Amino acid sequence: MTATLAPPVRIGRAAVGALGMLAVATGALESVVTPTLPLLQRELDMSPAEGALLSIVLLITGALVTPVAGKLGDRYGGKRVLIRLMAVVCAGGLVSSVAPNLPVLLLGQILQGAMVGALPLSFILVRKHLPAGESKVAIGVVSGLFVGGGMAGTLSAGPVAEGLSRHWMFALPTIAVIGATLLVNRLMPHDPPGRSDGAGIDWPGLLLLSGTLITLMLVLALAPDVAAQPLVLVALVVVLATFATGWIAVERRAASPMVDLGMLARPAVWKSCVLTFVICVGTSVAVYLIPQLFAVDSDAYGFGASATAIGFFLLPGAVAASLAGPIGGVGARRLGSRAVVTAGIVLMVTALIALAAVHTEIWHLVVGKAAIALANGLCVTAMVTSTATSVDQSDTGIATSLVLVTRVLGYAVGAQLSGALLTAATPSGSDVPAESAFVTGFVIAGAVTALSLLVTRTMSKGVKE
Repeated sequence: MTATLAPPVRIGRAAVGALGMLAVATGALESVVTPTLPLLQRELDMSPAEGALLSIVLLITGALVTPVAGKLGDRYGGKRVLIRLMAVVCAGGLVSSVAPNLPVLLLGQILQGAMVGALPLSFILVRKHLPAGESKVAIGVVSGLFVGGGMAGTLSAGPVAEGLSRHWMFALPTIAVIGATLLVNRLMPHDPPGRSDGAGIDWPGLLLLSGTLITLMLVLALAPDVAAQPLVLVALVVVLATFATGWIAVERRAASPMVDLGMLARPAVWKSCVLTFVICVGTSVAVYLIPQLFAVDSDAYGFGASATAIGFFLLPGAVAASLAGPIGGVGARRLGSRAVVTAGIVLMVTALIALAAVHTEIWHLVVGKAAIALANGLCVTAMVTSTATSVDQSDTGIATSLVLVTRVLGYAVGAQLSGALLTAATPSGSDVPAESAFVTGFVIAGAVTALSLLVTRTMSKGVKE
């Protein structure tokens, strides 16, 4: 016997505002590592490879948690899963705030990675409680506020870490996340559960994907030392291929796969995933390299900037990112997704190539980072909103989580490649990489991003409905 579900309650601005506050708080917590990474490397005596690992471990967790969160949200209700997920995030923030060493800090970042799954859950709630036209704009606003939350984290992390301690730079945004979660729990009505196929979580698929991602990061981290340990790298490549092949085979046969490869085969979804991955690789190269370049000693070719100064220099980029979400959502609605994505790609490629050619003044890096952040926000928001509204409402969480998984994977791969470039270009006995490593990184990122234009040509225009 099938129960008749009551229609969802239409939400007002207060509930959407609560989701926006949660997006800002989680975005702030996610962003505190970027401007303070040079400081954390010094205080915790981290190598460049360990620093790169710290910068991406949250993203790896997010890539694993997001599809599960989206699937559970579609099945059991977005609010119920969102509140439980944020409890894990809060625990991770508290662990990071008291971490005495790198292993404990990595554990905290792993738990914090659950925050990436909050976005598809927010999209589920918005789509269930708002009409189609309003939901598209609301999704863009929430996406933009999540990215824009990085503005608060980026600006405050350095002063807090230097004025108080690195522990407080995690504690303060965690307190904000706790408050925003309580507000969402109070203001957001419960959404009825969606369809249920009776199957459980795809644990074999989750474990195989975990092994694939971890092995991929190890391969990228060890690539600069291939001459010293070639057999280890070859063995890891074989393991990576085995994990990836096994994961694909399991997902094809699973009754309820963690990642629906059938949905991934839809043109609108796979094109969004490919574009998101490529664009985020290019973006993450700049996100990782620019703070490192700011921190290089001014006696060399850098600027010797402190964590506070780095956060200040990155602020315009955070502002641009916060504006990109709403602009991208409205632009996709009025002009079509393809036009917004194409404009974003052209802007990003121009900025990356310009940074490779000219980076001798602080304002060069500030303007370049702002342009890249704006371009990335436009592209990702347009693709997420397009994907979210191109599938059945019951598949919103699964479809958007696929795009968000490729987003975090792109960031992780780009950051690890950047770390590998700097490691390979650092002379023995020195902690300053050659300037050519930064130039190479920007050029590679620009070239890879430019290739994505080949995919945008095949996209549908996504004109206003």
